[in-house]
Amino acid sequence: MLLLLSRQVSLSFVKQVIPRSPVLFSKPASLNLRTFKFKVTFSTVFANATIQNIITMPERRPFVRLPTDVYPVNYGLCLKPDLIDFTFEGKLDARIEVVQGTNQIVMNCADIDIITASFAPEGGEEISATGFNYQNEDEKVTLSFPRVLQKGSGSLKIDFVGELNDKMKGFYRSKYASASGEIRYAAVTQFEATDARRAFPCWDEPAIKATFDISLIVPKDRVALSNMNVIDRKPYPEDDSLVEVKFATTPIMSTYLVAFVIGEYDFVESQSSDGIMVRVYTPVGKAEQGKFALEVATKTLPFYKDYFNVPYPLPKIDLIAIADFAAGAMENWGLVTYRETALLIDPKNSCSSSRQWVALVVGHELAHQWFGNLVTMEWWTHLWLNEGFASWIEYLCVDHCFPEYDIWTQFVSADYTRALDLDALDNSHPIEVNVGHPSEVDEIFDAISYSKGASVIRMLHNYIGDEDFRKGMNAYLLKFQHKNASTEDLWDCLEQASGKPIAAVMNSWTKQMGFPIIVVDQEQQGEDRVLKISQKKFCASGPHNGEDCPSWMVPISICSSEDPACTKMKVLLDQPETTVTVPNISPEQWVKINPGTVGFYRIQYSSAMLESLLPGVRDLTLLPVDRLGLQNDLFSLARAGMISTVEVLKLMEAFVNEPNYTVWSDLSCNLGVLSSLLSHTDYHEDIQEFIRDLFTPIGLKLGWDSKPGEGHLDALLRGLVLGKLGKAGHKPTLEEARRRFKDHVEGKQILSADLRSPVYLTVLKHGDSTTLDTMFKLHKQADMQEEKNRIERVLGAISAPDLIQRVLTFALSEEVRPQDTVSVIGGVAGSSKHGRKAAWKFVKDNWEELHNRYQGGFLISRLIKLTVDGFAVDKMAAEVKSFFESHHAPAAERTVQQCCENILLNAAWLKRDAEDIHQYFLQRKAPPV
Repeated sequence: MLLLLSRQVSLSFVKQVIPRSPVLFSKPASLNLRTFKFKVTFSTVFANATIQNIITMPERRPFVRLPTDVYPVNYGLCLKPDLIDFTFEGKLDARIEVVQGTNQIVMNCADIDIITASFAPEGGEEISATGFNYQNEDEKVTLSFPRVLQKGSGSLKIDFVGELNDKMKGFYRSKYASASGEIRYAAVTQFEATDARRAFPCWDEPAIKATFDISLIVPKDRVALSNMNVIDRKPYPEDDSLVEVKFATTPIMSTYLVAFVIGEYDFVESQSSDGIMVRVYTPVGKAEQGKFALEVATKTLPFYKDYFNVPYPLPKIDLIAIADFAAGAMENWGLVTYRETALLIDPKNSCSSSRQWVALVVGHELAHQWFGNLVTMEWWTHLWLNEGFASWIEYLCVDHCFPEYDIWTQFVSADYTRALDLDALDNSHPIEVNVGHPSEVDEIFDAISYSKGASVIRMLHNYIGDEDFRKGMNAYLLKFQHKNASTEDLWDCLEQASGKPIAAVMNSWTKQMGFPIIVVDQEQQGEDRVLKISQKKFCASGPHNGEDCPSWMVPISICSSEDPACTKMKVLLDQPETTVTVPNISPEQWVKINPGTVGFYRIQYSSAMLESLLPGVRDLTLLPVDRLGLQNDLFSLARAGMISTVEVLKLMEAFVNEPNYTVWSDLSCNLGVLSSLLSHTDYHEDIQEFIRDLFTPIGLKLGWDSKPGEGHLDALLRGLVLGKLGKAGHKPTLEEARRRFKDHVEGKQILSADLRSPVYLTVLKHGDSTTLDTMFKLHKQADMQEEKNRIERVLGAISAPDLIQRVLTFALSEEVRPQDTVSVIGGVAGSSKHGRKAAWKFVKDNWEELHNRYQGGFLISRLIKLTVDGFAVDKMAAEVKSFFESHHAPAAERTVQQCCENILLNAAWLKRDAEDIHQYFLQRKAPPV
């Protein structure tokens, strides 16, 4: 599943001890009496059962996984959703295996009301369940039977009812508008991590795999999709407005990968070169917007087949855009679900960054069809392996499809540096986290599992080499196909393929939190350069100086100015310090550690080494990815108090001639952090002037309009630079943005898609109520979700306090899709000091509604992080901590801790460096002597 960061921690829940007698029958906590509108009454439901509500025990004990005395072999599942009353009926006919005699069957079940249940041993008499005991906190149900179910095969039948909820998880409803503007609903699914149990009673653990035969009873004018291809479609005998759609039997698979969708969709289709039918489903009338994703998917499937040397095992794959969708996308086998903005591209109205995003997301989800679906993690502890691997190989895939994107340089800015920032916190966590109760899984859908996971796999791939890496991957997929595996299983296969100590190296990166800072000094000895290299744990608050400092097995590469693109030497640093002699390096040459910025660590060079590297930034002899890495390391060292922030500002001035988009993107991000920090001072305008001075030359060079011969990266850079200049109040940029905005609104000259975000941001930042009214109008008129999101993300730039409140009110209105509310509030918080305070107050005032809306999922973590991370006053950390102590958000506990730590780090940074930064800005403005 593609992340929308951050996804955070939850408390462990207890498994209640259920007495085996007397028979108990309790109602689910979510029982909604209207779900009993079907052909049953309470008298028939409870005819032979004792009714008793179970009171949750106050004491909590450790979570226990499902018993192993019964397991499923095949689920026969028929669902009949009601798109008017938002309910569904379900029938389960599961072939199960009883491993040892028992008179109880324990399954996962949440927000479902079981009506009847029975078990029939193979060739034997049917036995009706006499009680259903729901353990609501643990999301389990125990079916009790009047006698022992004997060892062997049998059929478990359950009739049940449920609600098509509005929580974007389980089997839920998604709202959309028809061509005539009528509001309608689709019924869709999102089961990862543990929400299949909201659609049907099941063994909802990744290791308990089975096959699925799925049927859907749906309105005959609706599209019905599932993991497999349709094998039968016939009228439903009880209602001629309905049809029954049957799908082929799935391969053996985990419940979290099951999917079904019922709604109104158009599609485009093609066939990959290896014969797989690919369809992209879009909202009605927007089939054209599915063509780009279709092109990517049809290129990607053969690429992965060749890379893994394992064929895609299903006859078809569907990619579908869902209106209301919490994550970015979900890799359900054969039916991948997406947010509209992660799948749909309008040839005229989509910007370059959206095309790139869609390519990456498609690449990510299709990688999961092998790595995750064919071979699945044994338990959620190994989630990182699924997500980290897919987050790495999506870049490999996009680099294959679109080499002009220079996507690996972008990886360093988008994933690698973000992971380093999070992992430097005391409240980070290891890549591999022991997960108990599945509700804890939300904690690890974060930049550690995804971005650090991807970064260490990239480092591992570089260490092993592509040929041996592919050989090991192939062995792993073949050995564990249709089964479950752990991290250690992958290391074993890669170790056998490469002959290198993979497990020993990688365990130091996956089983312990954090990463090292590599400290480097040098001396010249004749024609050789002798490097003294040491490691210690890097912390956002400064280097770890304790006696119990962890260490890593660090693959280290070394290059020189003789050939910056060529690695001159590789060593494995497996101790706290070592000395390395690099031959044939003349005194005037520079030496650089970590070329390509592949190793997952920060570097602190001696003053002399750093001085020798800086000309390589100015004259561009250092590769773009290394210019980026050098700047990012120094910025991080400044935040940690290891060097002065002024030193970083001086380095940033050396980038004035920088041509590379990704280097500018990383610079821009770090300047945004610094600008946010200095918004707490009375010289915030000085950093705006610094930004204007730095970005003006590249802005003048690029201009406003694309030139012949320009490509994808030029378009991205133009949007970045104009947005930065406009927000910083660069007058020529502001005047031109206002002129173009006026022409756009009046229909005289429509803005190109790549210019809309910077223009919208600029006019709003320096706009008034009329500007805001115009933006609201554009939002309402927008037919494309990408355009709506583009506007939503920048609305928070408005400056006046009363207008900020209007934006926040808008965030919770019907105009904004539930998953996008977070972006609107986050945009307000990230725009200014006033916006940050207003957003935090708004979240506190509306906490009940927001928490209820997101039901403890990862969106609540993202909301908290976006709202409070920018504070830089000690007392705010205490205020945030206090609020969440009285307003529990179990799935966001670690996010709250990380935010409080970041606030304290910001406050310390400000106290330490504020005056030096101020003096530096004053000196810049002083006339030359």
